[in-house]
Amino acid sequence: MQEHTQLSHKQINEDLLKSVLTVPKWWLPAVSFLGLIVLTGLGAFFYMMYHGLGVTGLNRPVMWGFFIANFVFWIGISHAGIMISAILRLTQAEWRRPITRAAEVMTVFSLIAALHTPLMHVGRPWRVLYWIFPYDFSRGIWPNIRSPFVWDPSAVGTYLIASSLFVFVCLLPDIAILRDRAKKPIVKKIYAQMALGFRGTPRQWKLQIIAGILLSALVLPVFVSVHSIVSWDFAVLIGVEGWHSTIFAPYFIIGAIHSGVSAVAMLMALSVWLYGLDKYIKPDHFDAIARLLIIVATTWFFFFFLEWVYALYTLESPEIALRELQAFQWPYGPLFAIFIITSFVIPVPMWLFKRVRRSAILMFFTTILVNIGMWLERFLIVIPGLVRRTHMTFDWGTYQPSIVEILIVVETFAFVCLGMLLFAKVLPLLPLFDIKEGMVNRRLIKVGRRVIPATIREGLPHRYYEKKHL
Repeated sequence: MQEHTQLSHKQINEDLLKSVLTVPKWWLPAVSFLGLIVLTGLGAFFYMMYHGLGVTGLNRPVMWGFFIANFVFWIGISHAGIMISAILRLTQAEWRRPITRAAEVMTVFSLIAALHTPLMHVGRPWRVLYWIFPYDFSRGIWPNIRSPFVWDPSAVGTYLIASSLFVFVCLLPDIAILRDRAKKPIVKKIYAQMALGFRGTPRQWKLQIIAGILLSALVLPVFVSVHSIVSWDFAVLIGVEGWHSTIFAPYFIIGAIHSGVSAVAMLMALSVWLYGLDKYIKPDHFDAIARLLIIVATTWFFFFFLEWVYALYTLESPEIALRELQAFQWPYGPLFAIFIITSFVIPVPMWLFKRVRRSAILMFFTTILVNIGMWLERFLIVIPGLVRRTHMTFDWGTYQPSIVEILIVVETFAFVCLGMLLFAKVLPLLPLFDIKEGMVNRRLIKVGRRVIPATIREGLPHRYYEKKHL
């Protein structure tokens, strides 16, 4: 990274713990507003539980709607933490340091939001127990354990446990700092319990670093399996045209990375604006994540093209009719155009310009467009395939989402934002120990007549190594 500001450990502690030790003026109104939205969404959920799924727009044959589209979207967002933290940590990419914690935490809250929607979609949440434990002790009903719906809670639950453990292990040094700086006895005691006796001894640091690397490597297979299983929810239903495609697993995974990394870029911009972290998240970081997004978006568009080629290559009339419905007929045609424009046509050409990549405002704008487009992509996968009338469908109707569904979907977005704000008030959103390690690696030392960096990883030009950086 070319841009760098050498900071002392004391200054890093003061800057990054400011959001924990003080309360910004905007924080309480924002939390109150988001909390009101969450309560409204939960009220809509309990209203649906009392009156039944009939208050939604779900019907036959459209038995999946906003809930499942939103479920797939949030599973995709959750891939950001693994992509940014695990993969970039294993490849030792220096620019990952200020953004790993936010990406990991967003993964945890996104997974919880994703689990909202299938829980609500079943109408009777206690029936989820039959998925987790596929044995009905009272009525003798045996669920089909070969169905991907049985493996959804297992895969997502494993992913949530692994991600939460990953976040907690990386948090231990920062919790220890908060324990030592806390003034109120009760707060100090809580942080002391959370720190698990971390004192910063060489053995503890060694174990903490090894644990982070091992968790990064072990969570990668879960990262691949989760969205593969979500894609199998669609692919095994061969009665629905457009879903029985072998390309779905890698297509879903790369789409998840596209939306997830875009969400991390949005979070970077918000961190700079809300918490004043411009000394830590610099234009170089936006530039690096935009370069990554260009590769990811291009790969995703290639898989999207392949999905259409696989559908149209056989020239089967049902497949052609479905694609015509998706791309040209009302109301899905305009949504399809918006999806293509916002997820690829506008952002990727803009990211080719260095001025756009290094601008927090423009990166925030383009990544919001990406996530709007990727949510519409999930909607266009789920609804048109079910709404088209087939030969053996005797009950047929269209799909119009009700206000109950809309409120519950909006609640998931408010829940993730609220969770991030509450986390940033209790624990630092940027990893202190990782930032300090980066500062040490940037430090210049004199060897003979030459002044060189303590750690060389990214080949900075010689003019960068001046004594003013010492």
